[in-house]
Amino acid sequence: MLIAIDGPAASGKGTLGKRLADHLGFAHLDTGLLYRAVAAVLLNEGIPLSDREAAAQAAENLDVAHLDGPDLRGAAMGEAASVISAYQPVRDALLAFQRQFGSELPGAVLDGRDIGTVVCPNADVKLFITATPEERARRRHLELLRRGEDVAYTSILADIRRRDERDMTRATAPLKAAPDAITLDTTALDADGAFLAALAIVEKKRSKT
Repeated sequence: MLIAIDGPAASGKGTLGKRLADHLGFAHLDTGLLYRAVAAVLLNEGIPLSDREAAAQAAENLDVAHLDGPDLRGAAMGEAASVISAYQPVRDALLAFQRQFGSELPGAVLDGRDIGTVVCPNADVKLFITATPEERARRRHLELLRRGEDVAYTSILADIRRRDERDMTRATAPLKAAPDAITLDTTALDADGAFLAALAIVEKKRSKT
């Protein structure tokens, strides 16, 4: 079974994806980390994020064995990833790996922004996870504070709104729910509530197959 989870920044899709995968015994891939890792290569080498050719090359040569570095989780890297993820050559370079991962047995959960629409359009279950910008900013603010990053809530909210605009209006694989995706608004749900709601959707699908 293949589960595709899409949604805007800080919607909780990554946490939800990992929890679903752990519960079901499936493999999990946070595809956003791929783009963050590509952005990290550019930043570490002092290459401008506007250099599309360098970004594409970094994506083609990306070592996916190192996607758990704490440096990939910060707000700045998320912003950088949003920039380079708009480049079609970068997306093309990472597409094959994502699709191959989606074929893992007994199942896989992939979360990102174009999983149900582009990467895995034939996924068995498609979820679109969302929440208000204010709630997403609150969650991200708490997350960063726990990591010791002192970032103002207003700055995070502005960043999330900027990323939403960029992700939804880009010409390449814009952020949107697939026509057959089930939208889950987690604004009023905690992590447990979101997990139970998503699991119910998955189990309903599994019972029909």
